Formats: sequence, C-alpha cells, structure tokens
Amino acid sequence: MSLMKLLSVAISVLFAHAAAAQTELKFGHVGEPGSLFAKSAEEFAKRANEKLGGKAKVVVFGSSQLGGDKELNQKLKLGTVDFALPSTVMSSESDLFGIFEMPYLVRDRKHMNAIEKEVFWPRLAPEAEKKGLKIIAVWENGYRHITNNRHPIKVPGDLQGIKLRVPEGKWRVKMFQAYGANPSPMKFSEVFTALQTGVMDGQENPFSQIVSAKFQEVQKYISLTGHVYIPAYVTVGSKKWATLPADMRKVLEDTAKDMQKFVYATAEKDENELLSKIKAAGVQVNEADKAAFVRGSKAIYEEFGKEVKGSKELIDKALSLAK
Repeated sequence: MSLMKLLSVAISVLFAHAAAAQTELKFGHVGEPGSLFAKSAEEFAKRANEKLGGKAKVVVFGSSQLGGDKELNQKLKLGTVDFALPSTVMSSESDLFGIFEMPYLVRDRKHMNAIEKEVFWPRLAPEAEKKGLKIIAVWENGYRHITNNRHPIKVPGDLQGIKLRVPEGKWRVKMFQAYGANPSPMKFSEVFTALQTGVMDGQENPFSQIVSAKFQEVQKYISLTGHVYIPAYVTVGSKKWATLPADMRKVLEDTAKDMQKFVYATAEKDENELLSKIKAAGVQVNEADKAAFVRGSKAIYEEFGKEVKGSKELIDKALSLAK
C-alpha cells in the first residue's frame, strides 16, 4: 500500500473515532449498582439508544465515577458530562428547590405529580435554567429514613448530638440542626467508610440508596421517619444541550419524561423487599412518631419562608394540592 493510501486510511480511522466520541452522551449519577438511580438511568439509556438508532449513544456512569452531585452539576455546565441525576444538591443551585427539603411536604406520588405540574415546571425549572442547567424530566430519589449506631430515633429529641451525614444541600443541614442533630454534608461515595469508622453515627436516605450502598452492614438501627420525599431531576447543561440536533433532543426529552412511570413503579415494588433486606442484616427497625417530627418542623418552615423570597407561596400551593 502506498504512503498516500496509508495516510488516507489513518485519517479515515481518526475521523471515525472522533465521530464515535462525539456521539457518546455521558450520564453520570451517584447511585450504586442496584439502586433506583442505577435502574432508572440504565433503563433510560436502553430506551433512548433504541430510538436514537445509532445517531448517538447514552452511556451510564454510576457510583460517582464522574464525580459527586456538585461536581456533576459543574461538569454539566462545562459540557464535559451530558446528563446527571441531582436531587438534594439542587437547593445549592437555587434556594427555591429547598421546598423539597421541607419535612412531610409531599404526601405521596400522586401528590408529587400535582406539585410537579403546578409548582415545579412553572416555578422551579426556570430557576435551574438561570444557573445553566436544564431539567428535562422529574424522577425519584424517594422517602428518606434515618439509620444510626446510637439508638432508635422516635422523636426529634432522640437526634440530640448524633453525628449525621446529610447530602450537600443547606436546608437539610438546617432541618437536622433544628431537630438537635449534628449534621455534616458529605459526598455519598464517602458515607460507608464514615459510618464504618465512626466518623459519622448515622445518615438518612431512601431504602434503595441504603441497601445498594450496604449501609445496613455498618448500622444498628433504622427509624422509619419518612421525613422528606425528594425528587431526582434528569438534568443537562443548557449550552451543550442546545448544540444537539432538535430531533435528538426530542427523543431524549420524551424518553426521559416517559420514564417516570417506570421509576415510580420500580420504587414502589422495591420498598417492601428492601426493608426486608435491611431487617435480615440484623438492623433494628422502629416506627417514628411522625406527628412529633411535624411539630418539630415548624421552625424550619418559618425560616425557609422568611429567608427565601417567593417560597411561602410555593409551599402553600404545594400543600393545597394534597387536599
């Protein structure tokens, strides 16, 4: 083969690799294998890739491989990651997202659907766009419960002095401070070791995150507080998203929105099974006095309403949708 032909082949190969690299859409999240995040992202990738027909390929990177939630949001803005699944951390982008940090705000998934339609899309999604993030669908993180190695948590006073890992969102910190705990924000990927070594006494998460991260192996108690229900947001960087062809964006956005039924159904199916796994690991389970937690939450509602402009209106609207 002549030198010119060799160069031609080499250039063709290089262009082919470049084209392939351009079509890979990276989806990063912090969930461990088997978590609701992992199941949701992988099913989304499967469905989207079938519809894209080779135009692009969604590739999922779980277990914080591409960074923690804050890092992933930054990478979305920079365009080095295409999709992420932030949850609590969005209240660090815009305080209005702290509405989902308010205890016992969301009654059930039907109520969440009403909040999504009447509150989330008209008021919260535009706040994310101001920060360079576009949310294309709402999925789920879930109802959160408290695990720890000190004693069962039945009322807020039982949290007094407990070193509790919380996600990177300031209103969760404020909430647990109001309950008397000693909360510390920490990346999800660091939590197991912190619990195992005693750096943290406990943490709070949905069953799916607890089991997939094996927290039941290093915790003695789980208290069924269900203190907050947190959505998860299928999020892209606004600038990078705008560079994708319109037909590709439509496929990805429609698929992400259609996925919500799968996410909710999977979450409901997993709940009883996952709690059984936690019990089987020897973790002591107790019901919390939710009425006591609701009473203990008044201060955080008042502080949020005073500090965050427009929040009281949104909270009142969200609560009214449960009636």
